[in-house]
Amino acid sequence: MTRPAARSPIAWLGARARVGTPGRSTPGARRFVRALGPLTRLLFRPAARGWDRVPRDRACLLVANHSGGGVVDVLCLAHLALAHDPDPRLAGLAHPVAFHVPGVAWLLRALGAVPSTYEHARQALACGLPVLIFPGGDHEAFRPLWQARRVDFAGRRGFLRLARAAGVPIVPVGIWGTHHTQPILWRSGLLPWLSLLPRGLGIKRLPVTLPWLAGLAAIVALLAPRAGPLAAAGAALVWSNFLPVFFLPLVPWPVRVVVGPALAPDELFAAGGDDDDALGAAYDRVLAAVQTAVDSARAGEP
Repeated sequence: MTRPAARSPIAWLGARARVGTPGRSTPGARRFVRALGPLTRLLFRPAARGWDRVPRDRACLLVANHSGGGVVDVLCLAHLALAHDPDPRLAGLAHPVAFHVPGVAWLLRALGAVPSTYEHARQALACGLPVLIFPGGDHEAFRPLWQARRVDFAGRRGFLRLARAAGVPIVPVGIWGTHHTQPILWRSGLLPWLSLLPRGLGIKRLPVTLPWLAGLAAIVALLAPRAGPLAAAGAALVWSNFLPVFFLPLVPWPVRVVVGPALAPDELFAAGGDDDDALGAAYDRVLAAVQTAVDSARAGEP
C-alpha cells in the first residue's frame, strides 16, 4: 500500500481515483463475472475450501499471496465470491494506476474495489467491510515461475499496522495455480527505467515473460542486420513500454483457493509496540499461515 502522505505518483493517483461503493458490486459487474464464468471454469476450474470463513457482517483483512501478474487471481476470486454469495461484500485493494485505465477502472469500481492506499483501506474497514489485500504486490506477483510455491511479502508490514489500528482479525488466503498461467522468467528492476511510462507512474518492477522476450528477440533479429544496432535498441525501448500487455494469462491451469482460520488481533499483536521488531512475530505468523494455505491448495484440497 501507499501511504497517503507520500509524495509519489502512486499516492497522487490513489488520492484522485474515482471509486464506486466500496465492497458492493453492481448488477452490471455481477453479470460480467457470470458471463465470463464458462470461460473461467474451462480454463482454470477454480475451486475453494473454507470460503465460509470470510465474514460477511464485520470487518477483517483478507491477506493473500499474489501470482502471475494478478489477472487470474482477481478473476478467479471474483468468480468464487459470486458463486458463494449472489451479492458479496468484499473490498479488494487494487493498484491506484488501474483506476485511471479506461475499462479496467470501470470494472474495479463496479466490483467495489478501492485503491491500495492506507486511507482507502482504513475507510473500507471502518465501514465494517472485509478487505482483500495482496501485501507482496508486484514483488510477489512478478516472481519467476520456479518460485511459484513461495509466499513472499518482501518484508512489507504495512498491512499489519492497518489491521492493528483497526482492531480487525487477519484471515489468511492461499492461492495456488495462477502463477502457472503466465510463465515469468524473472523479475526486473531495470525494465521500469527503460519503460518510460511504467517508471513515470512509480512502478518499480516488471516481469520478463516468454511472449515479451520472444517479441524483443524478433525485433533485434529483424532490425539489427538491416537498420543497425541503434535502430534495434530504439525499437526495443519502444517495445518495453508495451510489456504490461503480456500480463494476460497464456496457460490453462487449475486454480485452488484455501481460506485459513482467522487470526485474532489480541493474539496476533499481543507483544505490543509498533516498530519492526514488535511486528516481526506477527509478520512471521501471518506469512506462515498463508504459506500453509497455499501448500494445502497445492496438495489438491479441495
